[in-house]
Amino acid sequence: MQIDRAGLAEFLRRRRESLQPEDVGLPRGQRRRTSGLRREEVATLCHISADYYSRLERERGPHPSEQMIASIAQGLHLSHDERDHLFRLAGHHPPVRGGSGEHISPGLLRIFDRLTDTPAEIVTELGETLRQNRLGVALNGDLTRFTGPARSIGYRWFTDPACRALYHPDDHPMHSRVFASGLRHVVTLRGPRSRAAHLQSLLLESSAEFRAVWNEHEIGIRYAHLKRFVHPEVGALELTCQALLDPDQGHSLLVYTAVPGSDSYGRLELLGVVGAFDGGP
Repeated sequence: MQIDRAGLAEFLRRRRESLQPEDVGLPRGQRRRTSGLRREEVATLCHISADYYSRLERERGPHPSEQMIASIAQGLHLSHDERDHLFRLAGHHPPVRGGSGEHISPGLLRIFDRLTDTPAEIVTELGETLRQNRLGVALNGDLTRFTGPARSIGYRWFTDPACRALYHPDDHPMHSRVFASGLRHVVTLRGPRSRAAHLQSLLLESSAEFRAVWNEHEIGIRYAHLKRFVHPEVGALELTCQALLDPDQGHSLLVYTAVPGSDSYGRLELLGVVGAFDGGP
């Protein structure tokens, strides 16, 4: 496929001009004269330089890679159809849709962008964290920093002892059952050649505990919404975890809340002041 520079530039301009700051979680400010977002704001959302983005809108610059186009599609909060169109304009085949995709739907992002006073994150069906808000990082550490199989919290749970330090020791067996049960569900859903099946093989080879739990063949094991944390800065936390599922992509928006007036509620407020810590599961 060949890049359509004129079509790409026009599409980027139209999408940028159609977005307002509040649509993407940015403050509007009092001196805004631009219709829609500024180029530098889009560049920040896409994690690219403002100069690089500006050249794309001016039909200039190098041929953007698939990774770059994926980042731009996410930063502009494109729908899946719009994302696929952007890929074709840039001369690339669109990614395959389904549970292995990492493009977050605009609707889920709009909800996520408005969650500023409670921990929240967006995860894949394999427990890979795609987005965290500030309080989400403060609670769990930066979970987006992991690469390879370690991106999955289920994989880290059975291979990295440090992963367990954030959770109450009495709950560790339940976590193991939930992660193994969840992986079994995804392996069955996605098939023997999926990334889930690859994680299964790695864990069967490297973790005796995983092998023991896996051999129980449990399915449908879930938490009772309440999760107990042992945070290194604020101490014990009992938080309710609510999940909003995007069935098209298999992504979940996880939101952690505490009962108003409880000790955990006060500690969660303190967490917002203390900020992020360096660890994390």
